[in-house]
Amino acid sequence: MKQFAIGIDIGSTCSKAVVLDAEKRIVERALLPTGWSSVDTAQKLKERLSPWLPDAAVVATGYGRACVTFADRSVTEITCHGKGAAFLYGAPALTVIDIGGQDTKIILLENGLVSDFLMNDKCSAGTGRFLEVMANTLGLHLEELCELAAQGGGVSISSMCTVFAESEIISLIGQGEPRENIAFAVVDSIVTKVTSQASRLLQTGGTVCLTGGLCELEYLRQALEKKLGYPVTTSPDGRYAGAIGAALLAGR
Repeated sequence: MKQFAIGIDIGSTCSKAVVLDAEKRIVERALLPTGWSSVDTAQKLKERLSPWLPDAAVVATGYGRACVTFADRSVTEITCHGKGAAFLYGAPALTVIDIGGQDTKIILLENGLVSDFLMNDKCSAGTGRFLEVMANTLGLHLEELCELAAQGGGVSISSMCTVFAESEIISLIGQGEPRENIAFAVVDSIVTKVTSQASRLLQTGGTVCLTGGLCELEYLRQALEKKLGYPVTTSPDGRYAGAIGAALLAGR
């Protein structure tokens, strides 16, 4: 029986790793940008996790899970994110909204098990990449974008395509629209897209949680909560949900 369990989530934008001890306590977290090579990122994580690897079972998940050659096995993102969210929130009925770099997953959990799920289409609208591109266009970091958005209003972006939405923003800048109003439109656009997707699986009386890299943006959580009409909760370890789920499966 291994003393530790390691979960590795190679995402399209960021890669996460979590080490659990025999009592399912998190003893280490690792976060790295995935960059252009998932293979290189997996190797960096291997070096970072080297103190635990000799006595650990390892499960990989995520976009680049096949690149984690030192893992004992790989498991799908939906299973791992659901498992990790159930661990973090402990609710019998849970709707997980995971906004990732290249996709958004809506996962329905009943009694701690995945009962249904939805993923967005191939378009980057409604994902972290969309928000990142728009923030770059405005010369802002994601945190700054959300801080400004909280002060704005009265503007919307009609296009759901990232390329055309970026053109709309450039036009708004040229028209002299205040940056806080444009920031509001950007966040409102992604929240509207995610809400439309999540509404198909919401269950009355269940808990709604936000995971993924954007779960740390408080204004985004508030805007999503308002648009959904349901309380939306987060966790300090929300972005590690996939890695936590993988670690739990490794330790099983």
